[in-house]
Parts: sequence; C-alpha cells; structure tokens
Amino acid sequence: MSADRRRIAAKVQYALWVIFLAQVAVGLFAKLPYDYWLSWLPALGALGIGLVTARSARHRVRNRPPSPIAVAPPVTGRWSAVNSPADRVPSHGTHGLAQTYAIDIVAEPAGGPARPTPVWFWPVARRNRDYPAFGAPLYAAAGATVVHAEDGQRDHLSRSSLAGVLYFWLVEGACRTIGGSRRVVGNHLVLDLGGGTYALYGHVQQGSLRVRPGDEVEPGRLLGRCGNSGNSTEPHVHFQLMDGPDLETARGIPFTWHGVGVPGGGETFTVDADTIAPVRPQDT
Repeated sequence: MSADRRRIAAKVQYALWVIFLAQVAVGLFAKLPYDYWLSWLPALGALGIGLVTARSARHRVRNRPPSPIAVAPPVTGRWSAVNSPADRVPSHGTHGLAQTYAIDIVAEPAGGPARPTPVWFWPVARRNRDYPAFGAPLYAAAGATVVHAEDGQRDHLSRSSLAGVLYFWLVEGACRTIGGSRRVVGNHLVLDLGGGTYALYGHVQQGSLRVRPGDEVEPGRLLGRCGNSGNSTEPHVHFQLMDGPDLETARGIPFTWHGVGVPGGGETFTVDADTIAPVRPQDT
C-alpha cells in the first residue's frame, strides 16, 4: 500500500471512529433518529480499514522484510524490555503508527529503587516519581536532525491496578484516539537519521526536551527525559525506527542496539555510558 493510500486510509479510519464515539456520547442523553444497529456501521468500517492495512503490513513483513538498522541505545543504566519485537511482530499487537518493530523498556536500577509491581486493587494509581524510569535521560541513538519535538502534554499518574488499567483502555484510550496519533504517543520526538530512517521517542516527560525542530544532534546528545504522557500505564521509554516522519503513513523498520541487540520481553540489559558518544558537559 502506497504512502498516499495509507494517509487516506488513516484519515477515513479516524473520521469513522470519531463518528462512532460521537454517536455513543449522544446516545447516552438522547435517542438516535435511526436504528441502534446502524450506529455500529462506522465502527465496523474503521475495523475493516484496520484489517486491510494490517494485512498489507503483514504481507510486507513476510515477503519484503526490511534489514535491521544498527543504532545506539537511547538510554544508559540497567533496564528491561516489556513489549519487544524479539518476541513477536508487531510487538505492540498493531502495525499502526509504525509500531511494527517498536520496543518498550522500563528502568531496573541495580542499586534500586525497585520498580513497583502491578497490583489487583490498591493503589489504583501511583505517582510517577515512584518509578525509576521517570526523569531518566534520553540520548540520541545516532547523528540526526530533529524533525518533530513536543513536550506540552501532562504526565498522568501511573495505572498500577486492574481498575486503573481498565479505565486507561476503556476511557482514556478512546479519548486519545479521537485526539489523534500525537495524543496516543504523548510528548514525543522524531529524529531524521538519514537514508530514509527516522527514530521516534514516545511518552517523553513534560517540559524536558532540550532540542527543537531543525537542530542537528550528535550521537549521545541529551534529548530529554523519560515521562508518562499519552497512552502509557507507567513511565517507560517507547522507541521505534520508521521509514518516514509521519506516524500516520510511516512503516516500521527493525533496529538493533550496539552492544545490546534486541532485548526480549523480561530480559534485563545494562548500557554503559561509555557505549554511547560522550555527553557534553552542558547537556548533563
């Protein structure tokens, strides 16, 4: 599927979801002027478009898989992978927003503090500072040009319980879908690595970015800090490579991190500060 067709499909799918959710909202207060089952047609149409685009992406991954691009890890210290393309593709269960080979990682510092484990009931949510990933520095994975940078969205509380996660998916997730891709990935940064490859850093901490569009960055440059904005249940780093700067039309590209490879889900790895380019004093 061409980029133009993917762009059109994304816009139509978005419009159908907005129509469906608007009908749901109106239906809570008034009777719709048509049969109830007709109100589901936009949702079915949106799901149909999703199935077609997913089939196209699966065909590409199976028959024309892109070669992995080697870059530096975006973090230092001890971390573990949560959702990883080493375990399944697409790693997040969808090819949408170029997430085919995306990875989520959480901080697991050897000397503590320990990352809180999920619970069934209480506490429903936790403060972000309870998680060692929150505020962790993010570094440039390669020499690049900044093409997009935004950090104005708030960092919400973690969703550390079953009730919190259900609220996250059923309420917050639906609202962010209406808000578009930028609300889903939260504060984020897109770097042009050259050669048609772009890197995305998602869920960045509010107000933490040190760079702006047009900036040239060297490998290891401090870019910002890990946060908990957008569709995120806890502070973590979402990293992916893609073949374009537009999340709606780009396709995912596999990566491998220097000295680390691609860590699988639950796998702990450590990145020494010396494995990335030295950080300038003014960036610390």
